[in-house]
Amino acid sequence: MENQTAEYLRFDPKDLSIPKLQALVQGAVAPRPIAFASTIDLLGRPNLSPFSFFNVFGMNPPLLIFSPSRRGRENTLKDTYLNVKEVPEVVINVVNYSMVQKVSDASANFPRGVNEFEKAGFGMIPSDLVKPFRVKESPVQFECRVLQLIETGSGGSAGNLVLCEILRMHVDKSILDETGKIDPRKIDLVGRLGGDYYVRASGPALFEVAKPEDS
Repeated sequence: MENQTAEYLRFDPKDLSIPKLQALVQGAVAPRPIAFASTIDLLGRPNLSPFSFFNVFGMNPPLLIFSPSRRGRENTLKDTYLNVKEVPEVVINVVNYSMVQKVSDASANFPRGVNEFEKAGFGMIPSDLVKPFRVKESPVQFECRVLQLIETGSGGSAGNLVLCEILRMHVDKSILDETGKIDPRKIDLVGRLGGDYYVRASGPALFEVAKPEDS
């Protein structure tokens, strides 16, 4: 039934400033999972940065995609993207509630070559199959190789899609239920909303919806 009380405003993206458009889109497309991406450059210098333009896109092969977009004001490339162009490997660490403040600290615009593991206070664990380090505090870590880079534009805030294949997963046993699946109450994930807002996926925020019988 049509909503008789809603009053909609109409926006054309081309008529909006990038900050205005970003605020509207990111406020509506939410919550978004966070890829806490660990990379390394040709000199062996680690980098660690969060990205909420991120999700899973397939299981055969298992694919993750995230986007270290161009900076809006300076129209420059982020260190994460420069690193995966040099060394096409990445560890994507998931973010839970206990990590979120330090994850925000790691998002600061540090000079290239600065180790965000150290700046934000995260532990570095060697990976099995790739050069970038894993985040010790993350309950799930995905070692990935970069399959493809897709640049969607050359202007400020344009996306740079990083298509990754999962080579190995590391899962903290304490977040599993009795069947070996990840328990959402134990992993305590967080997601990004618009502005400075996050959401915590735990407690009364969790609910279940049964799938249709023929699904």
